Amino acid sequence: MDTLTILTAKYLIILSPLLAMYALYKAPVEKRREIVIFGAITLPLAYVLALIARHFWYDPRPFVVSGVTPLIPHAADNGFPSDHVLSAAALAAVVGYFNRKLAAILWLIAFTIGVARVAAGVHHAIDILGSIVVVLAAKCLARAIMPRLWNRSIRANS
Repeated sequence: MDTLTILTAKYLIILSPLLAMYALYKAPVEKRREIVIFGAITLPLAYVLALIARHFWYDPRPFVVSGVTPLIPHAADNGFPSDHVLSAAALAAVVGYFNRKLAAILWLIAFTIGVARVAAGVHHAIDILGSIVVVLAAKCLARAIMPRLWNRSIRANS
């Protein structure tokens, strides 16, 4: 069971960008530019919001607090929010902009990564929840910004 937890916590993240690229490839050609713009807004915004959140909330890693050896060697730094879950959830949010079925799979991957990282002793559940909240905030902000950028982009190409 430890091996499965370790593999999931460390390597399941690899599936997220692969599935996101597949989703973009399968998207209608006329939608791809809009999707790329949405991703170009959402992904960096999630990262910046995570950096900001990290400064306001410090959550030491579980192994620092409990003294239990984690299944995955990790630095004893701030665990909030989880970078792995943040990345996987951000890709799920972007894919959700145009493909709900594949986005559901990506959200499941993000959740599974979070559970595995908690089980591996490198995150608390609040770190996982924090990542999801940050991504949802980034997605909402990106959806608010997107119409302005998209309309400007269309006018520039007319």
